[in-house]
This record gives sequence, C-alpha cells and structure tokens, in this order.
Amino acid sequence: MESLPDAIVQYILSHMNNAKDVASCICVSKRWKDSIPYLRSLFFPRNLLDNLTGENTPDAVVRQMISSIAELEELVVYCPFSSAGLGSWLSMTGSSLKNLELRMDNIIPHHNCTETPSKLDRIRSAWNLESLKLWGVLMIDSPQWDVFLRLRNLEIVGARLKDIALSHALLACPNLTHLLLLGCEGLKSVSIELPHLEHCKLDFYGNGNCSLLLNSPKLESLEVQGCSLIRTHETRCLKNLSIANNTGRVYMVDFGKLVALESLAMRGVQWCWDALSKMLQMASEVKKLYMKVEFTGDFEELMPFPEIDFVDFFNSHPKLQTFDIHGAMFAALCQKNSLKNVDSRFSIPCLEKVMITVRSPLNAEQKMNTLESLVNNAKNLKKMTIKILQMKSSHSSADDFFEDICRFRYMNRKIVSIE
Repeated sequence: MESLPDAIVQYILSHMNNAKDVASCICVSKRWKDSIPYLRSLFFPRNLLDNLTGENTPDAVVRQMISSIAELEELVVYCPFSSAGLGSWLSMTGSSLKNLELRMDNIIPHHNCTETPSKLDRIRSAWNLESLKLWGVLMIDSPQWDVFLRLRNLEIVGARLKDIALSHALLACPNLTHLLLLGCEGLKSVSIELPHLEHCKLDFYGNGNCSLLLNSPKLESLEVQGCSLIRTHETRCLKNLSIANNTGRVYMVDFGKLVALESLAMRGVQWCWDALSKMLQMASEVKKLYMKVEFTGDFEELMPFPEIDFVDFFNSHPKLQTFDIHGAMFAALCQKNSLKNVDSRFSIPCLEKVMITVRSPLNAEQKMNTLESLVNNAKNLKKMTIKILQMKSSHSSADDFFEDICRFRYMNRKIVSIE
C-alpha cells in the first residue's frame, strides 16, 4: 500500500462502509486517515456502540465520523440513536445524502412521546434523498415532511400506522417508483395515488379486512397481503400480480382488463367465489398461474369450490405456460362433469410446466382422469410434479390412490415426478 499513489489509496479505502472498519483505518496511519473524507457510505451495525465509556454517546460517535466525510451519499444506522442526534447528522449531510436507512425502534408509542421533533420529522432535512428505508416505525401522526422530489424508493418494515398519516407521508413522495410496506398494522383503508409507481409490495397485519384503492398507471408489479377489497383504476402495464389474505376473506377485486399480465398468484384461506372467478376472467392473458386458495363462500361458512369445466378453463387462458395448483382448485377441475367437453379437437397449446398438490383421495378416479387429460392434451408439456401433502384416510382408498399415481408416473416417467 505504501507504494501506491494517494489517489489509488483513496479509491480503495472509499469502498469501506462499516463504521468499525473505518475507525480501525483511522488508527493505521496519517495517510489512511486522510482518505476518510472520500468515503461515500457509512454503516453502523446494531450492537456496535453498546460498550461506550466516559462521555461518549452513540449520537456523538456517529456525528464525529460523519463530520469527517466530505460528501456522504449513504447512511445506514441500526444502533440506537435519538431524535436530536439524527437531526444533527442530517444537518451536515442533507445536500449530499441519497440513501438513508434507519432502525427507528419507536414502534411502541411511549418511546416516541418525549422527543420533539420526532425522528420521523427530522428526516425532512435529508431533502435530496433517492431511497429511504425505515425499520420499526410508529406513524400515528402525520410526519412533518416537505416534498422529497428525488425520492424513488420508500421501504417501511415493521410499522404501526394510521391511514391519514400514511396518506400524508405518500403525498410527500410524489415521484416514487418503488414502494414497500411490510409487516404494517393499524391500517383500515389505504389509498395510493403515485403516477410513477412501478413496483409495489404491501403486507398488512391484522384481521385481513383492509381495503386498498390504487391509482398508479405505470404499475408493473403488485404484491398485496391482508386486504379484503382491492380496486385499481389503471392496469395496462401490470405484469406481475400477487394477492393473498392469510387471516381474512377476499371479498372484491377490480383490476379492469389485465392485458399485460404475465404472472398471477392467488393465496388465502377463503375467497368469495365472485372475486376469484372475476380474477381468473380478468387474467385471460396470464402465462404463469399460482393458486392456493383453500375455500370459497360469501359468509363465515367455508365452502368448497364449485365445479369448473376443464375445457372452458384452459380455453379461457390460452397463453398459460406454468400452472401451480393446490387442492381446492384441482378438486374443482376433477368433478363429475369437468371433463365432459374434452374431445379430439381440444388442446392446451402453451402449457409446459404443471405442479399439482393433492391432499385427499376423494374422487380418485376423476382426479386420475384429469391428470391423464393434462398429459394427453398439453402437447408441449415438459414437466408435471405431483405433490402428495398430508393425505389422511381411515381406509385403503389413500393407498389405492397413491398406487394409481405411481402407475401414472411410471407410464409418463419422462415428464411426471412425485414429491
């Protein structure tokens, strides 16, 4: 290192970001210490400042290190800090800071009550941000933010929110292209109007009865968990869509015609049949379909899926290439009259990969007929995986059914496998 020009040394050391490594670097030599102002990123791990002694505080240590850097572009702080400390850091880095990630640790209300302005309010000093990531957030009051015109990515993980506070926060970020709200609780009705949003992932805790209104015409990817009602105004660019509700019931979905949709995933314990059938109808152009919905029913009573016509289903989804289907939907395709319209003219033109999860030996004959119809009519089928999951029966029907599946696998061993 001693033989290298100063510019090369500065370039190499500028790629450090862990605060512990930076502190060690300062002690090596004056030459190395003089390279610290050229750092672009700083990362303070969770337990880094736990053993401070004397008058040193985490706020002061972070401030001292930040003050030695000319133009800090990225700051990641997982160790504890105060609102005043955050304010002092951002006052020094506001013009150059592009990426900010903070472990807030104030999801419990009383942690935040004594600090004014709050940690959230302090973030307005970083007006030049392009990416903001927050962990453990309490946002029951609207943050006092100005407009972040350059902010493109907002991620909030583990939060307690109120509808109006989230709405005001999003209004301060009008140019977002990526939005992630993960593990958020307390929301009842969420409205998102972001004209440039392209990728959105929403995961709401609670009873699964949150409603979502989304107006983002450039949206390409959407993942939603925990909503019972979902409505979007414009979906012509939407390519990937995932809807799940692990604790509640999906009552209504409205996406319009999903002309660009390539991948659709539907998960949950219970969907109203109108919502599920409408979703399948809107996704007629889909290429990849994942279905793991256990029951239907408009009220509390859990109901099985109604019979689905095999031919009508695949004719309605002519571009389908990958189909991952779990028990209830597979059973609906295996009813007494599901295969009545299958004839020599019928074909499944694009299907290449099928994953089928089987849980029950009921209607074993119809299920075997459906498996055979898939193999016989999907001429481009390359792989079929049959997953036997927790199949229980008090009589020999389960064993007989499994033997039938093994025989089927042997007859079509080039494409069929069993898990």
